[in-house]
Amino acid sequence: MFSEDELLPLSGLQHLVFCERQWGLIHLEQIWDENRLTVEGRQFHDRVDEAGTEVRGNLRITHGLPLRSLRLGIVGRADVVEFHRLTESMATTDGLSAGVLLDGAVGLWRPFPVEYKRGRPKPDISDAVQLCAQALCLEEMLNVAVGGGALFYGKTLRRQEILFDAALREQTETLCGRMHDLFWERLTPSAWYENKCDACSLYDRCMPKLIGNPDNTRSYVNSLFDP
Repeated sequence: MFSEDELLPLSGLQHLVFCERQWGLIHLEQIWDENRLTVEGRQFHDRVDEAGTEVRGNLRITHGLPLRSLRLGIVGRADVVEFHRLTESMATTDGLSAGVLLDGAVGLWRPFPVEYKRGRPKPDISDAVQLCAQALCLEEMLNVAVGGGALFYGKTLRRQEILFDAALREQTETLCGRMHDLFWERLTPSAWYENKCDACSLYDRCMPKLIGNPDNTRSYVNSLFDP
């Protein structure tokens, strides 16, 4: 179990999946630059992230719900957690309740986290891992089973439902451990250029083509001393 002082931002998991060096630049060196994509993403989140609760019959929608897991050592905030009222009795799962009691509400309610993204579905698992980490926090905080959630993409205006199966849970927990290992090493991973680097807001700070290739670095240094 981690202490409160040891908790790392849950949002860092997405950076870690995209690039360990990006994670190090942001979370170890405190470097952050905006580009068009990051500005649009922040503005998109601002519209859905204000704390509050809506009630729609058998559905309660909570915005900006604080999250944490002392077991995994992460802390953050959910864009949206939907609570769906259970209409029939359900058995517990692995010692967790099927639903949770809510203040001022009758019956049991099942949490369903929803993460909002400005763009389109990504080719990697970064969004799914971030959402699964939110579910693991909810399970620990509420002692309730969270079997699935959804990613809402602003470009497609569609939800992509995510099942929190054993494989995704294992990947998420492994990444949480890796994030803490890197944090305690206090060493930013080395640069290595890939096509995805071109869209990174930290490209100019990272310099992956230069630093990631010793020959390029040597040529650059030599050029500084050429007459």
